[in-house]
Amino acid sequence: MVRSATARRPRRVPRPQHPGVLARRTAARPPRSWTGPLAVVLVLIGVFATGAGLGQSASWPWSWLSGGNREPPRDFPVLAPSRPVRLAIPSIGVRAPVHRVGLADDGSIAVPALDRHNEAGWYERGPTPGQFGPAIVVGHADTRTGPSVFHDLVKLRPGARIEVTRQDRSVAIFEVNSVEHFDKAGLPAERVYGDYHRPALRLITCGGEWLGGSIGYSDNVVAFASLVDSRDP
Repeated sequence: MVRSATARRPRRVPRPQHPGVLARRTAARPPRSWTGPLAVVLVLIGVFATGAGLGQSASWPWSWLSGGNREPPRDFPVLAPSRPVRLAIPSIGVRAPVHRVGLADDGSIAVPALDRHNEAGWYERGPTPGQFGPAIVVGHADTRTGPSVFHDLVKLRPGARIEVTRQDRSVAIFEVNSVEHFDKAGLPAERVYGDYHRPALRLITCGGEWLGGSIGYSDNVVAFASLVDSRDP
């Protein structure tokens, strides 16, 4: 079911109130994720193992003219709620199951368990892909045994397509606007998960320099994408 772009937007889903660790690893190098405070500063203490971070940000409109960002198309579908079950990013060879993740005990976003590091995790308290707002999908970049699902996320380029198969068998098709690095204290929270002007997708993993210890990786890598099309079952 597709509604027009002028359809009434759903109410925002409450976001996590406390920063935290996306995946605390003791034996493996981590990717990380995010979690959001209420409109102020968001500091992610550890993302995907022990480190990555989120911060505060600019709200709409996004700064499309900076950093080579690509402005999304003005016309777009809006899909009824249906949780994601599979993710495909042909340009970087990703084809992976998607399962639900919620909040960890400390109030941060949970991430896939290490024995499911080749799967992606959709944050179930946010929009489903195709609804108004940013659907958040997190994944590990690597483990000690090798690359994980979002290892090549940094190689994505503006214009690349991301296809998300949903439980209702429809496919939400997104176009990458930009892929950006943010240090763990500087991720723009409102830009990443606070924009409800259109259906969007955020893919988040860890990146930058491996610092080890309680910090892990120095950065978060975030792919920003906008819904441009959909296919029926």
